Amino acid sequence: MRLIDLSSPVDAKAWEPDPIVHQILTPAEGARHMSEEMKRHFDIHFEPGVLDGGELLSLDTFTLTSHTGTHVDAPSHYGTFATYGVPRHIDQMPLDWFHRPAICLDLTDQPVGASGVDVLAKEFARIGRTPEPYDIVILHTGASAHLGTERYFTHFTGLDGPATRYLLDFGVKVIGTDAFSLDAPFGDMIRRYRETGDRSVLWPAHFAGREREYCQIERLHNLEALPAAYGFTVSCLPVKLAGAGAGWARAVALVEE
Repeated sequence: MRLIDLSSPVDAKAWEPDPIVHQILTPAEGARHMSEEMKRHFDIHFEPGVLDGGELLSLDTFTLTSHTGTHVDAPSHYGTFATYGVPRHIDQMPLDWFHRPAICLDLTDQPVGASGVDVLAKEFARIGRTPEPYDIVILHTGASAHLGTERYFTHFTGLDGPATRYLLDFGVKVIGTDAFSLDAPFGDMIRRYRETGDRSVLWPAHFAGREREYCQIERLHNLEALPAAYGFTVSCLPVKLAGAGAGWARAVALVEE
């Protein structure tokens, strides 16, 4: 079994609309911190000097959103109401949704905006396969080439509402993308809304989750390393953040040798 990493890093040096803060406590600082904490909480006196080099352990503190880096969106992210009932949080989702056979669709030739049913249908015809129920469908848009830059958040293709529902009609429960969002870039959606007054162009892929329960994997990476459009399994188990609308995931493809 070969593992292919499909995850983008959480990097405080990269450009983010919600900047990441990464604070590092060095091993020496960790020793002093532990000494102070043991004295304060347990009245235990411990001198860092007894440790080799005066070092104990390092500690990293990250301040970031649950939508930073590769992550899985839960139904509760799409709103507080749904036609099917109460939207579930990420810690409530069934794990078997996130370890499934997968299909990767090539949308790298699509312009900035929202791709429709015709684009997906053409791709399924090209690869000669459509999804089975619970298959994971991932979109290779090419957006990850701009990872770490402002362009990553403004230049990619997403899905429109009919295209999202088209995938859900196959019984798909998880849709992924290497872009910032499964919807079109914010600027593109808002421009089309101002031109037409049509509210259906605003976040249609996300809002489809108010009609039918499904999850998204956003900000995947390295999809060009996949050996084929299908014939592999994707594992993207989300971190169990209680009551959260999303959870970070280390997404990988498992390929039989």
